[in-house]
Amino acid sequence: MVRDKSARGMAFPILNGLFLTLFCLSILYLMWYVVIISLNDGADSLRGGIYLWPREFTLRNYQSVLGDASLIRAFGVTVLRTLVGTVSSVFFTSMVAYAMSKRHLFGRKLYLLIGTGTMIFSGGLIPYFLLLRSLKLLDTFWVYIIPALFSFYNCIIFMSFFRTIPAALEESANIDGASDWRIFLTIIIPLSKPVLATIALFSGVGHWNDYFSGVVFVNNPDLVPIQTVLYRIVTSASMGKMAVAVPGVAAKMTSSIAIKFATMAVATLPIILVYPFLQKYFVKGVMIGAVKG
Repeated sequence: MVRDKSARGMAFPILNGLFLTLFCLSILYLMWYVVIISLNDGADSLRGGIYLWPREFTLRNYQSVLGDASLIRAFGVTVLRTLVGTVSSVFFTSMVAYAMSKRHLFGRKLYLLIGTGTMIFSGGLIPYFLLLRSLKLLDTFWVYIIPALFSFYNCIIFMSFFRTIPAALEESANIDGASDWRIFLTIIIPLSKPVLATIALFSGVGHWNDYFSGVVFVNNPDLVPIQTVLYRIVTSASMGKMAVAVPGVAAKMTSSIAIKFATMAVATLPIILVYPFLQKYFVKGVMIGAVKG
């Protein structure tokens, strides 16, 4: 009887580990498939039958992508947007969350109620579009930055973390004459590296992967991010349509599918390279905010 219970207890970890291993392998294979198609000759890729490695290796697809000025400009817009948007969002959200974490804040319950409402209800796309137009943010770089300055979900994570910091640190700083700004910048922020890295990862990935803002709110081709360009390439059904989305690339002697996968690889690689360096802070920040909050 004891052996049966122990066998049952071991069955779940084994099956769970097997399932997660297969799931991870499937994700890795999809990423690898993007790479091998992007490194294969475009005309040959249309024949199919490529599963593990390129059949006709070539770098022409990446030369077409990286040699197109519109794609390079879009990549630069995405990098700048991600850097500016992440830094500004993390700082602004942490500043608001620090104030909201204080129980003596006047109107705190009302602010929490309003913030919770924004997580449940939305005004819709048309009112949001009209609001951005009235603020003169349409067709500007700041349409990517200002609306994303604050996230109440990220604010909750910040608040949970800030409450774990001993109040004695702030009290001693107040006795020494430090202002709230000085306490926040010199004490709270240095102690909050795990949660800062967590929210920075959330915000950075959100900015990097966002294509919708470029489709709806931006008409200037000089301000279109790489993900919007990738969206237009992927949704193009033929090289004729592709000529409208990416004129320089469409003129190259390569196939639509090869350009799609090469652009996907170029757009995805930077964020994949950044994630391993933030993973330990990401896990620590989420656990502290969830367990001790």
